[in-house]
Amino acid sequence: MTIVPRATYRLQLGAGFGFNEAAVIAPYLARLGVSHVYLSPFFKARPGSAHGYDITNHAELNPELGTEAEYVSMIQAFRREGVQRILDFVPNHMGVGGADNPLWLDVLEWGPESRYAGWFDIDWSAHDGAGQDKLLAPVLGEQYGEALRTGKLALRFDDGAFAIWAYDEHKLPICPLTYPLILGHQNAALDVMADRFLDLPQWRPEIAERALDLKAELAELAGADAKARDEVGSRLAAFNRDWRELDALISAQFWRVAFHRVAEDEINYRRFFNINDLAGLRMELAPVFEHAHARVFQMLGAEEIEGLRIDHVDGLFDPKAYLEALRERVGRPFYLVVEKILAPHEQLRADWPVEGTTGYDYLNLALGVLVDTSAEAAFTETYGAFAGASDEFEEIARLCKLRIMDNEMASELNALGRSAARLARQSPMTADLTRAILQRAIKQIVANFPVYRTYVDFAGSPSDADRRDIAWAVTRARRFDPDVHPSAYDFLQDVLSAETARSPAKEISRTAALRFAMKLQQFSGPVMAKGVEDTAFYRYNRFLALNEVGGAPDRFGLSPYLFHKANTQRAERWPLAMLATATHDTKRGEDARARLAVLSECPDEWARQVTAWSRLLRARRGDVEGRAPPDRNDEYMFYQMLVGSWPIDLLESLSPAAHEAYQTRIEAALEKSLREAKRRSSWTAPNTEYEQAMRSFAREALSPEGNGFLTSFLPFVQRIARLGVENSLAQTVMKLTAPGVPDIYQSCELWDLSLVDPDNRRAVDYRRREEMMAELATRLSAVQERGALFETLMHNWRDGRVKLAAIALLLAFRREHAEFFANADYQPLEIKGEEASWAVGYVRSHGERRLAILIARFPALREGAPNWRAEAELPAGSWFDLFRGRCFDASAPLSEWLHAMPFAVLTTP
Repeated sequence: MTIVPRATYRLQLGAGFGFNEAAVIAPYLARLGVSHVYLSPFFKARPGSAHGYDITNHAELNPELGTEAEYVSMIQAFRREGVQRILDFVPNHMGVGGADNPLWLDVLEWGPESRYAGWFDIDWSAHDGAGQDKLLAPVLGEQYGEALRTGKLALRFDDGAFAIWAYDEHKLPICPLTYPLILGHQNAALDVMADRFLDLPQWRPEIAERALDLKAELAELAGADAKARDEVGSRLAAFNRDWRELDALISAQFWRVAFHRVAEDEINYRRFFNINDLAGLRMELAPVFEHAHARVFQMLGAEEIEGLRIDHVDGLFDPKAYLEALRERVGRPFYLVVEKILAPHEQLRADWPVEGTTGYDYLNLALGVLVDTSAEAAFTETYGAFAGASDEFEEIARLCKLRIMDNEMASELNALGRSAARLARQSPMTADLTRAILQRAIKQIVANFPVYRTYVDFAGSPSDADRRDIAWAVTRARRFDPDVHPSAYDFLQDVLSAETARSPAKEISRTAALRFAMKLQQFSGPVMAKGVEDTAFYRYNRFLALNEVGGAPDRFGLSPYLFHKANTQRAERWPLAMLATATHDTKRGEDARARLAVLSECPDEWARQVTAWSRLLRARRGDVEGRAPPDRNDEYMFYQMLVGSWPIDLLESLSPAAHEAYQTRIEAALEKSLREAKRRSSWTAPNTEYEQAMRSFAREALSPEGNGFLTSFLPFVQRIARLGVENSLAQTVMKLTAPGVPDIYQSCELWDLSLVDPDNRRAVDYRRREEMMAELATRLSAVQERGALFETLMHNWRDGRVKLAAIALLLAFRREHAEFFANADYQPLEIKGEEASWAVGYVRSHGERRLAILIARFPALREGAPNWRAEAELPAGSWFDLFRGRCFDASAPLSEWLHAMPFAVLTTP
């Protein structure tokens, strides 16, 4: 069995594309040339799930994707075609809203006494006002009292069990210990049942099992005895008629149902980021680990899947220990990668037993080398002049993280503050550090963290990188909030870097100190994600091409030196890591970013265009001063959004249907952008007036009738789109030839101009792709005709076949030389000449075979200088160009060789 993928293809499964549909395209994926299909989560999730990350049962398949038999048929279809499977798996959390998670329902029913109470990361010490241990259920869309008074909460009886239902959607089980409050004493048979439920405490430790038996008896009684059934109905009606009586019953439960905004201050379970209906699992506990992975281990054992992609590995209590447990438990080799966002200075932990990351680091690397770094000052000036923006991205990111901790994740911060104070009280040296002062210090430290998280564990030996990042964060925290007493920062730095755990003083528990540090590590990652990627990225609009998951918008492109350095390190350390250029979570399609990169080559023209467009649109609205909404920052974002995503079928003519569909997509993306930015609107408090102004502005810009904006915009975007194709192809060729395993996100074998999700999860027309692939296969096999074929395809670039052909050709080459790509080293190729910076190249070598890749950068600059001067210093020998079907002329300047196509893939015989 092959465990090392040659190339993967990501499929987003959903209600409209399940197991049967995936099976149908197995022959196409095999013909395309991938070795593995990379499947989104397919275990049972909440009904209507668009992504599968809200798993409610790890043992069952999602019925919306198909039956067990259809799943087996899908596996068989891929096996017939020689396509293996990788599964995207979610260990960090489960979906807990609604009525579909039996584990969570049991915790709601029995509270701390539930057999699963310890499986979820719940702080049972966070008491409510009555001093009881209650699990917050923040499922209401209004205040509790209003929902209670208006009948949005109702008591129901089903199959022997009572539960409160909120909006007919969220089930909140009634604890059987309180069933006597419902059953009353109006019916002899029910009185007997009430008495038996009163006796439940005498059945410890088998209370839950005894309650199940009693529920079965009650169900049988209600089914067989009409008077008992009527009395149960009467009692339900009485509770639902008198909200005071219903409130008394609710107050007696182990849960507290509340308005969803209450979670910001009082949530007492760890969530996935700030999403209330995704509850964190304690995967560090062996029973939880075994339960959640039982079906996965079965699938790996049966070779139904051959690899795992671990989602949100930074959310786990101890990622390294989890990954080691996976390897040990499976007991045989399998492909394992982790979704890990790396800061520009950060390296993946060398001691993690994985093949690498899922490729966000490569995504930003490949795009970065196509950006003209010399344009940074001009872009900064234009952004500042147009939008009035002056803050550095680093400061915006810091403020956004503080905002997240003050609002959406305030409850998690409060919990850390309480824990820190408890820890400090263990020693007389730190006993005077109050919860309030420690919480202020924690907030500042987390706001200044330069990475998602550190990785201190119970071994208590942080890496040098961890120490450096903690010291950086604490130093900056002291600067931004100097009023916090220095001893608070000293204490927290010692705890986070495990110095307290190594201290000879025994006052503070070593285990408690390390546990606190590990809990804070779980907190810093979500704050970074929500504060930076989901807030700051939507506020700082200097250059949207760089505002991508795992990216650094303040790093304006990358030099070839840094590009080569990163590729060299990957070849040496993580040669089997995934290489992505688009995912289900990226904020723009891979070709939209490549198109936007062209703007870095013409900053002066870009500045003139946005100024002219704004004048045209503002004048049309009677807003000559430019003070009416949308504000200038959102307007600047809008123009970039249009340039990057403008559909190819609208470049020449504005067909009504395509135009209307695009306008709908743009409006949805704008709404999400405004709410994520949390400046003028938000998800929790939508500013409908401002959002309507933004929609109106967009509609006027896109109106095809008498529109001076479109008259100016279309010629510009036509040129940028044509030049962007060169960047797209360069990006594609680099991904398919660089060290690592290239991953193709569904639909991206043709042009990908998607907007932010869910736009990038639209249905894919596979029939069209299959037809194109069938037509190209024969023509690609005619080696001597390839040059003419690709020139024709480049001329007709709008249909996307040139990208599909390039992918198919390189995947076929990877299939023929799988061992080479799995083992080849990486060497930068020296480019000489006055315009040497306009190209980048590298050589892959293994044994006697060598592969050289030449990439032409900066298509807008080259357009104005067709005879640009640069030569590649290739190693001596004969070189054959796979795409041109002829030997490479080493004496020819790159401008001549890379004229028709902006790349060359050269191989030795």
